[in-house]
Amino acid sequence: MGPPIVERIQAVSPIPLDMHLMISDADRWAPGYAEMGAYSVTFHAEATTDPVALARKIRDIGARAGIALKPGTDPEPYLELLPEFDQVLVMTVEPGFGGQSFMPDMMPKLRRFAEARAKHGLDVWLQVDGGITVDTIGIAAEAGADTFVAGSAVYGGVPEERIADLRIAAAQHKH
Repeated sequence: MGPPIVERIQAVSPIPLDMHLMISDADRWAPGYAEMGAYSVTFHAEATTDPVALARKIRDIGARAGIALKPGTDPEPYLELLPEFDQVLVMTVEPGFGGQSFMPDMMPKLRRFAEARAKHGLDVWLQVDGGITVDTIGIAAEAGADTFVAGSAVYGGVPEERIADLRIAAAQHKH
């Protein structure tokens, strides 16, 4: 969704918007989403020249700043930068299209962020996106995720019922 659609949703939605920008040149575009009033703006680590400067700019505007890491992205450089972010999104599929299978081999990466968050006493949300279902949400919750993105698992049935089932499954395995 581009800026005009986001602006319109923001104008009428009582629900805070969590924007996950799968775009190149996040340095140019991400601050605009914060300026529109998005609650949080997450950009991909690979799409910025300076993730810390971009996160600070987003925070200065008044939104939460999140960084997303694709499956092949090494988490190590971002562990020491964790205080600069409000949210870390560990992609549990290769970004690009819905309906992909959850990648359980991303859980060690997620655990590293959960350990760093606990070690430093940070209030950083750990989000997962990709292949989240009632069968996989518990795996991610056990590894430290506290924020979940589910598309097919929600819209493949009655959304309210599917969301309730996901919440129950996550709560049973909360880290």
